[in-house]
Amino acid sequence: MAAGKKSRKPVSARKSQRLPYKIKKSRIQGRGGFATRLIKKGERIVEYKGERITEEQADLRYPTPKPGEHHHTFLFELDDGRVIDAAYGGNSARFINHSCDPNCETVEEDARIYIDAVREIKPGEELLYDYWFILDEPHTATTKKLYPCACGSRKCRGTILGKKR
Repeated sequence: MAAGKKSRKPVSARKSQRLPYKIKKSRIQGRGGFATRLIKKGERIVEYKGERITEEQADLRYPTPKPGEHHHTFLFELDDGRVIDAAYGGNSARFINHSCDPNCETVEEDARIYIDAVREIKPGEELLYDYWFILDEPHTATTKKLYPCACGSRKCRGTILGKKR
């Protein structure tokens, strides 16, 4: 190849690697992922990536917030007890926001987290999944205030915390 010329992938290869969403300002929280094309029900959208750490490391990096503090992390707990911290080596999946009435869900396969569409998502629609965050401590009214939800859906629980089983 001549100097100064870049190798280009065929158009079909580039298109298949392009994510079906873009990141922009969200009314829910900071930035969010918004569909750039129709996403079909059941479609795998993206893998949630980041550094894999222990729960103990996560607790040291992100202590429980004090009343009045905003709690914000990019953590995702795996079934094996490890945690993905997308603030370190993460990708754009970390910007997909929470909703109590989501259009996406998370799926764990082989210790990897994927975000899949649970219904058809139209272009321009924000991608959302239920964080269903569970604390070791009781989910009291005070605790729920530390983890508020701003999804605005009619099904809103008022918190990103899930119901303890």
